[in-house]
Amino acid sequence: MRADAAPLSPSERRLSGLPLTVLVGVTGVGKSTALAALTGADAGVRVLPDRREVTDAVMILPATGGVPVRDREERFRLTARYRQEQPGGMAQALGSLVADVRHWGEAPVFDGLRGLDEVRFAAESFPAWRFVALGAPDAVRVRRLLGRADSFDQVTAGTGGTLRAELAALAGVEAVFTPAELDALADLTAQGFAPADVLAKVRIVVSERRNYDPAAAEAFLRTLPPARALVLDTVALDPAGVAAAVRAWAGGAA
Repeated sequence: MRADAAPLSPSERRLSGLPLTVLVGVTGVGKSTALAALTGADAGVRVLPDRREVTDAVMILPATGGVPVRDREERFRLTARYRQEQPGGMAQALGSLVADVRHWGEAPVFDGLRGLDEVRFAAESFPAWRFVALGAPDAVRVRRLLGRADSFDQVTAGTGGTLRAELAALAGVEAVFTPAELDALADLTAQGFAPADVLAKVRIVVSERRNYDPAAAEAFLRTLPPARALVLDTVALDPAGVAAAVRAWAGGAA
């Protein structure tokens, strides 16, 4: 894959014109389950470099002079700056890329887009793309982040104070969690989770929600024809149910 403007070779296609299947959802909603369902039944389906890789290549490394950034909040800040210049955000970045279809195939999968602006830009600009959106409440997402131990889920966590007070002091937390939800999150320490880990995961969710509104993205996707968009609640459906729904939709939309 490449982003430069050199003429296309006979085997290259612009992603903007290929029938991509795009996963939509914020961190911790269960995209890995959907991804496995989309690729498991058909070994010929290829998965494009994921959002992290495209973000690094197109948005972050050019802005930092090639210096990698691991802290999630700093990454959100840099990608927000990119979106100020490119309103389509990741959708715009992805659509600008060129892929060799001998390697990636004619109908690859991408993980993934987030928020209304990216999803609307993609749907309106690239009519061949179709979307699988997954959602889960923010408190559930925190618990899933605590359980997955992904080394990428890093932020600079504070500590030393009372966890409940530190949670309440996070900028923008009141727009995401109710006081009762914060009480329950603080109580996760009784289940063996370290206070610093709980604080870090809540900070990731709050920072992400500051930049992306999953509910608005899902509402927009529900306006599209069913063959173009599937929206699933990953709490109402267990992983097997999510996988079955995705496979049925993919087969019917193919």
